[in-house]
Amino acid sequence: MPHKPEKSAYQGRPLPRPHEDLEDQGLAFDVGTLLQRRQLLKAFGVGGLTLALAACGAASEAGGGEIPDETAGPYPGDGSNGPDVLEQSGIVRSDIRSSFGESSGTAEGIPMTLELRITDLANGGAPFAGVAVYVWHCTREGLYSMYSEGVEDQNYLRGVQIADADGVVRFSSIFPACYSGRWPHIHFEVYPDEASITDSANAIATSQVALPEEACKAVYATAGYETSVRNLAQVTLASDSVFGDDGGASQLGKVTGSVEQGYSVSLTAGVDTRTEPGGGMGGPAGGDAPGAGMGGPGGAGGPGGEPPAGGAPGGSAPAGGPPAAP
Repeated sequence: MPHKPEKSAYQGRPLPRPHEDLEDQGLAFDVGTLLQRRQLLKAFGVGGLTLALAACGAASEAGGGEIPDETAGPYPGDGSNGPDVLEQSGIVRSDIRSSFGESSGTAEGIPMTLELRITDLANGGAPFAGVAVYVWHCTREGLYSMYSEGVEDQNYLRGVQIADADGVVRFSSIFPACYSGRWPHIHFEVYPDEASITDSANAIATSQVALPEEACKAVYATAGYETSVRNLAQVTLASDSVFGDDGGASQLGKVTGSVEQGYSVSLTAGVDTRTEPGGGMGGPAGGDAPGAGMGGPGGAGGPGGEPPAGGAPGGSAPAGGPPAAP
């Protein structure tokens, strides 16, 4: 066996086994090393436990803290500004691609599965089992069911799921469009339980999921999403009216999959019932939208005021009215 060079000390401390590697110096030496490192951490005002927690936090996915409260926009369908899908029998469902009840029709697009994990921050971040999560988003053309011209009689791309023991809800849907003025996104509201969804004022959290740029570009290169290519090129997460304050750091979904196989989007959303909800309250269903010439979901209309009317995103929009991000 080759002779190991002798080392008599480590950081000023004598080695009890100078012919052995550092990790083979024995328990007493290891304990001394640990205590020395703890003293160094204390000098910087950092405890060993704090350092460990910081390391764990750095490795966790977006959504480890409280999810930011965001506007429900002018197309919530929760009764806050007129249309109310949450009072309709059948709204609790996992597959939201088709309309239900007296409505019929199916939203076309690249398949997408959405998984939200809701945590209870008032209970140490435990899974928030039993909460009801209402999800809605636009079509691949940028239209919102129940509001946009031509789909007022539809209620697809809207649904509720009850969180399981792990605080998880899952929805089968399609990848939404990018319409002018907004980064691609998915809306959701969290309610204490299924019985409370009939009154939007009961929501304990209202927020949005931001979709990653790489997946958006791949989807928007496919048929049916043509206008989204131009709209995505005109907005960034930093310039978006909702995600711009932090670039969507805590709301950016994790995406896996492909155009051929469909995509899976996941996000952990922390909800703190000790804080007053600041989002929700969809904007008025009437009134003109700002940004003439920009268009919004479905042409006329934009991030606020009047529901979208007619064609694809990017049409002309009337001027006026106060903005309200959809």
